[in-house]
Amino acid sequence: MIGALRTPEQQTVTVFGGSGFLGRYVVSRLAERGYRVLVPTRQPNLANFLPLGKVGQINPIHANLRNEDSVAHAVARADHVVNLVGILQETGRQRFDALQAKAPAMIARLAGKAVSFTHVSAIGADANSESAYARSKAEGEAALLQERPDAVILRPSLMFGPGDSSFNRFGSLARMLPVVPLPGAETRFQPVYAGDVAEAVVRAVDGAVPGGRVYELGGPEIRTMRQMMEFVLQVTERNRPIVPLPFSLARTMGGVLGTLDWLTLGLIPDELVTTRDQAILLEADNVVSESAAREGRTLQGLGLTPTTIEAIVPSYLLRFRRTGQFDLKRNAPPGHTPDLLAPRSGGAGSDFHPERAPGPAVGQSSSH
Repeated sequence: MIGALRTPEQQTVTVFGGSGFLGRYVVSRLAERGYRVLVPTRQPNLANFLPLGKVGQINPIHANLRNEDSVAHAVARADHVVNLVGILQETGRQRFDALQAKAPAMIARLAGKAVSFTHVSAIGADANSESAYARSKAEGEAALLQERPDAVILRPSLMFGPGDSSFNRFGSLARMLPVVPLPGAETRFQPVYAGDVAEAVVRAVDGAVPGGRVYELGGPEIRTMRQMMEFVLQVTERNRPIVPLPFSLARTMGGVLGTLDWLTLGLIPDELVTTRDQAILLEADNVVSESAAREGRTLQGLGLTPTTIEAIVPSYLLRFRRTGQFDLKRNAPPGHTPDLLAPRSGGAGSDFHPERAPGPAVGQSSSH
């Protein structure tokens, strides 16, 4: 007998990692669909940056992936579970093994088989990689599929969007350094908009994405690291020489910087730190595979049109220009002086129309 169909408003989605960069996009899209959303976090009182949604629709709750009881509580009321947890660098008790290799299967086991499960991994997950990050991602996928063979696994390439740690980092480097040292300058990426990845997640929650498959999500263009840096320099109007670093030098520098960052308790600016593990990741291309494209395991295969970096990235890189986004001369239309509130005309082409102004002219009192 077919059970009663339930609307999104009658369903709850628990989103692990919902307070992170991608998580905020996912939570927002789920709320727009009408779902009730629970966001497990170690510090719910600090999660005030989450989207608001309707009253009571989005709720941060306490949970820690190192405490199974708290995870069980977080998924107890869920109809769907989404796991977005991931780290690029180990710090303190946040370890690749615990968060990326073991946590996905643990969450799935505690959630049970009655709920749908969507997991976001990363292109480059490889059990044979030298990178601990890539190995832990692959181990997490394999363990999850043992527990839930019907899980949806999404592997995005480098993600971009307001608040990202990629193009914002490039912009910071261009502002801070007279010369930009670039490891992996010729390594290829397929930058994908975080909003497109979030839409794929939500479609999986909707049940529109077949489970038991690994999907690879990339943007419409493949670009090298150098090309992405050049794009950032163009948008921010910075003239900086780019110095490619050999892989061996990048590994050595990564080891030194990672150690210094640890010894100084994270005092080195994040923009300047590339760990040895991250340097290893930069030695391999990060693009959608031919098999995934051929089999429709891509954004296009899910019926989504990928967004270009030109459509999104410039809007949040303007702050890295010398005059920022508030350059009045740059933003003014050619030949147009916006002086509706000026006390006198600036000439025939100045568009002086005091009768249209909502208030007194600059320098005049309201009695004039």
